[in-house]
Amino acid sequence: MLRWGAALGVAAPVLSACSGVSTSGASGSGVQFLTTQFTPVEESKNLRGILKKAYSPGVRLVTGDSSQLGTQVRSQADSGQMQIDVIAGLHGDFAMLGEEYLTDLSGLMGELSGRGYSADLQDLAKLGTQKTWYLPWCQATYMVCARKSALEHLPAGADVNTLTYDQYLDWAIAARKANGGKPAFGLPAGPQGLLARFVQGHLYPSFTGAMVTAFRSSQAVTMWQYMKELWANTVPSSTNYNFMQEPLSSGEVSVAWDHVARLVGAPKDHPEDWVMVPSPAGPKGRGYMSVVLGLGIPKGSKHADAAKDVLRALAKPDVQIDLLRQNSFFPTVKATIPPNLPPAIRLEYEAVRAQQSAPRGIISLPPVGLGQHDGEMSKIFVDTFTAIVLNNASIRKTLDAQAKIMQSILDEVKVPCWAPDPVEPGKTCTVG
Repeated sequence: MLRWGAALGVAAPVLSACSGVSTSGASGSGVQFLTTQFTPVEESKNLRGILKKAYSPGVRLVTGDSSQLGTQVRSQADSGQMQIDVIAGLHGDFAMLGEEYLTDLSGLMGELSGRGYSADLQDLAKLGTQKTWYLPWCQATYMVCARKSALEHLPAGADVNTLTYDQYLDWAIAARKANGGKPAFGLPAGPQGLLARFVQGHLYPSFTGAMVTAFRSSQAVTMWQYMKELWANTVPSSTNYNFMQEPLSSGEVSVAWDHVARLVGAPKDHPEDWVMVPSPAGPKGRGYMSVVLGLGIPKGSKHADAAKDVLRALAKPDVQIDLLRQNSFFPTVKATIPPNLPPAIRLEYEAVRAQQSAPRGIISLPPVGLGQHDGEMSKIFVDTFTAIVLNNASIRKTLDAQAKIMQSILDEVKVPCWAPDPVEPGKTCTVG
């Protein structure tokens, strides 16, 4: 089973080469750094500062979209006009490019082997081959953030650090009753919210032990029944929430689940009033999604040597700690977590460490190898939620209908399954 590496104590986007956000230092090395992550304004601003500090010649930063990455890189490579020098993206971004369009970084990984990359991350970076196609850069996950005042509504005997989904629901019900019938729990169900990840990487693994291969299973039906009950005790305006740190900070909700980078703003000013804890566990275990970001160099890069220098710079422990401080993504190299880490980041760090070391953990990855269909896969889960939870449609009929759409995507791209589903190289993933 994939585990987080030694860095934790055990260790999104537009794709035009001429559009996006550029950092200072457009001249100099001329390295163009395309990232499919850290696209919100504040996060991209932080990344520009980190790049400028870590690599003095300067880098041009462009934010891009995973769904268009493959098309962009392939078109530039096939025309012999590669403009991109560094790709910063998810594991799935690299999986859809593969060795045909990526530079072999085995030598660089060997050079940096002493940095403490976990065996799991190194294996991921090989994309099923014997060579390294990207350098693991940073990692993140999702969790629960709550005001301490809400802890008084926990069900008897429940430990907030080891919650089950039944206890989480009972907590939401008790909080609603104590609030005069007004829900106090929230979910990121807005247009840019990450509700799909909650369903894909947390509920499905926890209730079914899988995702694609158990999409319409009897356990999935039970899971969606649970989701309907949870939603009945969730703030209705959650359909407008994109980043849960905002309604948490304003007091609209007192307990919420989201990506670590979209929660950290809530406890920033008064961390003593907050707790951050692992996602709940279900009948199959504690499912959680790990977001692994890597750094790769496309074949045909005009500044390949300088691009490798950028990768070396971003592999330094102090640079990765800086990324943790500013954008809440955790190191992939062995790094000492400093005692002066901002209190809100420290809360996240402890929760992440507890989540990754919890018994019966089931780790999942964002969809791998779907390319321009990546957004369509997430839409299936959002559409399923909308039909079943918001519109009270038949669970069985909805799952059967959406399963056909999902299978048509998988049949077109012909990719194997990804965690938590059984990975069978060379065999197209089949919806179960």
